[in-house]
Amino acid sequence: MTSPDSSLRVLVVGCGNMGASHALAYQLIDGFTICGIVSTGNSKVVLNERLGGGYPLFSDYATALAETKPDAVCISTYPDTHESFAIMALEAGCHVFIEKPLADTVEGSQRVIAAAQKADRKLVVGYILRHHPSWEKFVEVAREMGKPLVMRMNLNQQSHGQMWTVHRNLMKSLSPIVDCGVHYIDVMCQMTRSKPVQVNAIGARLTDDIPAGNYNYGQLQIRFEDGSVGWYEAGWGPMMSETAFFVKDVIGPKGCVSIVAKNAGGTGKSDNVDSHTKTESLRVHYADIDAEDHFTRPDEWIDMQDEPDHQELCNREQRYFLHAIRDNIDLTDHMQDAVNSLRIAFACDESVRTGQPVML
Repeated sequence: MTSPDSSLRVLVVGCGNMGASHALAYQLIDGFTICGIVSTGNSKVVLNERLGGGYPLFSDYATALAETKPDAVCISTYPDTHESFAIMALEAGCHVFIEKPLADTVEGSQRVIAAAQKADRKLVVGYILRHHPSWEKFVEVAREMGKPLVMRMNLNQQSHGQMWTVHRNLMKSLSPIVDCGVHYIDVMCQMTRSKPVQVNAIGARLTDDIPAGNYNYGQLQIRFEDGSVGWYEAGWGPMMSETAFFVKDVIGPKGCVSIVAKNAGGTGKSDNVDSHTKTESLRVHYADIDAEDHFTRPDEWIDMQDEPDHQELCNREQRYFLHAIRDNIDLTDHMQDAVNSLRIAFACDESVRTGQPVML
């Protein structure tokens, strides 16, 4: 274990949107030092220049791991490499920060957790919304609306250019409702604090640009033990509509709470990574009525003062990673939550492919 007064040497693996943002965080935060950057293509050169240059660059992950001997590894590669890369790092004695999803199968995610426990190393999964104060407030207010809850969420992306390339590559291993859905399934589970019991899902293949049998639009429905229900919708591609692509809405017996992102939810923002976590305001509606069935309380607007941008959210994730290592935080629940949301997402994927509901 690195002593508290020395920096953790981090190997950055994957240099796309998330990998680059995490690398910037490591450069900004006292307590981290980048010891190498890994990617198979030119993105590592671009990132190195963005960081000011001078970092060792590698095309092969195993070579980088052996030569740099890092204290920690940050994995932001495509999901089909997550399991093997994480286990290699853990077996080399490294702490691991890994982008969601933890693996591309439930069994793989369980193997990664077992490796972390065996190595006695910290494993933090990039559930970025857990570090967003506005989303924390959204969950808190939703819990005040009574039970059961009706949760409605989506994030459709009219992707084009480089983002369509990224999405096409992602869909070689995962559907949008698995890759993106784990975030919002995790939020629903936080809101209800109830066990999901059944999922139904539908999907459609709207392009020949992805492998046969895969789909770039999906919608899932979850039924919880306490009677709560939720749906989530995700679609990727140049054909996607930007009408109502950003819905974050929770209804309960006592009223409802909604994220109203007037700017981030506007035209042209569906493919903007920095807009995906924006809340801007929460609108709280109360169901209280008088003897004539008229509302007795006006809607309440909660304007978010602490509204971190995408980079600051990544900074907060990495501060948490550092805190987990230095203060030996118990991450058992954190890891199990990552597996549970992935299990639900894959059950939804199974429902799309079979056309049948799946019991959990």
